[in-house]
Amino acid sequence: MTALAQFSVAALDLDAIATAAGRVVVIVTPDGKLGQPARRINRVTKGALARFLESDGFEALKEGEAKDLAYPTGMEADAVQVVKLSNQASTALCRKAGAAIGAALGKADALVLPGSLKRVEELSLGIALKHYSFTDHKTLDEEVTVPAVTLAVTKPESVDLSTVTALAEGVFFTRDLVAEPANVLTTTEFAKRLVELESLGLKVEVFEEDRLAELGMNLLLSVGQGSVTPTKMVVMSWSEGGDEAPIALVGKGVVFDTGGISLKPGAGMEDMTMDMGGAGTVSGVMKSLALRNAPVNVVGLVGLVENMPDGQATRPGDVVKSMKGDTVEIINTDAEGRLVLADVLWYAQETFAPRAMVNLATLTGACVVALGHENAGVFSNDDAFCNGFLKAAETEGEGAWRLPLGAGYDALIKSDVADMKNVGPRWGGAITAAQFLKRFVKDDVPWMHLDIAGVASVSSPTTLAPKGATGWGVLALNRMIDEMNAEMKKEG
Repeated sequence: MTALAQFSVAALDLDAIATAAGRVVVIVTPDGKLGQPARRINRVTKGALARFLESDGFEALKEGEAKDLAYPTGMEADAVQVVKLSNQASTALCRKAGAAIGAALGKADALVLPGSLKRVEELSLGIALKHYSFTDHKTLDEEVTVPAVTLAVTKPESVDLSTVTALAEGVFFTRDLVAEPANVLTTTEFAKRLVELESLGLKVEVFEEDRLAELGMNLLLSVGQGSVTPTKMVVMSWSEGGDEAPIALVGKGVVFDTGGISLKPGAGMEDMTMDMGGAGTVSGVMKSLALRNAPVNVVGLVGLVENMPDGQATRPGDVVKSMKGDTVEIINTDAEGRLVLADVLWYAQETFAPRAMVNLATLTGACVVALGHENAGVFSNDDAFCNGFLKAAETEGEGAWRLPLGAGYDALIKSDVADMKNVGPRWGGAITAAQFLKRFVKDDVPWMHLDIAGVASVSSPTTLAPKGATGWGVLALNRMIDEMNAEMKKEG
């Protein structure tokens, strides 16, 4: 598993700057004025920092960007990294600046000198999230080392990194799960890693196939009929919020998706190791909640399954009865994620009577066509609930865009032989998938469907993540949960 850089907060010691090994990072405001740590660096480097600040190189930097001064004279550090950032910089800019530090961090330790920066925690989160590299299956010349990052500030008691660490650990957990190959992250291994979260105080229960059959979760089971890997459901409960009903998070966990009998084209099929991204995000949120001892009630449910072609696999045209009791004509076995979610959504409502419910899934290519890799698709039956999430996502810099639901789309999944079919026509594919899921949501339950097919794993780096798994949604959902809890306490 990928380890975070080791963060600590220390009192600013100006004399220690010259002798610090590894990297020294100094924040300089866009006007180029030198704060106390910067003045000390400038003095020991015989004016090198001031000369850089007067150069075109500093002028060309945008706020939140950084430049290395390599092997600075008069210092033991390998480099001084100069970060251009105002003291009152926004959360987004502080995280961007932190990402510049994290991207350059490498294996060396770093002494970070924030000066008078107000949002040191946000800078730290940017450092942590960008300094990520999934190397579990690489043969490396050297053992992977975890750098130590020391934040030297004048009032160390004012900087609390406990929440930063908890959030970053949750994002890393999600990224690691999404990055794992399917021969490693089987449904059994996935469930095992979730059971290990019990050490953090989560209650974790694993449902095997016989129990799923007893519950009538036939849609979920139908997806895994062609695989030797057993289908499972894992339920994680965090109950530190008193007597209120929980918020339910439901994730699609298809550890590999061939499309089943409706076989996908071979080109790009290797990317289907990320088709458990929804379950990965739910797992990361639950880990973060436990690590930061959040005073909330949340239940996370993930359906874990592998979709493979086989003599026993579900066929196009099969009709399967759901846990709810509705029947589904399976037109396309590659539209399997909605089948996984449908039964788990119904179980969540029947068992926990949640006050609100969110499901996440790498559900449709149609959503990627519509929104690209910048935004997840958001669908909801409740405006206030949806708007609260969209605000949280915007605050956290996680792109999300609401798309419509409606009776006209519902008509597109009408079946001649069953209560519904699992796909409609090509047009509006992301919406008809959401409309399918809505049939398994009770009218009085605020619900939101997040189609994260375009954002769970990306082919080029983002501001806070390298190429590959992003951990999208962990930050936004944590914030939404906190804000819903605060609002409920205010009303109570």
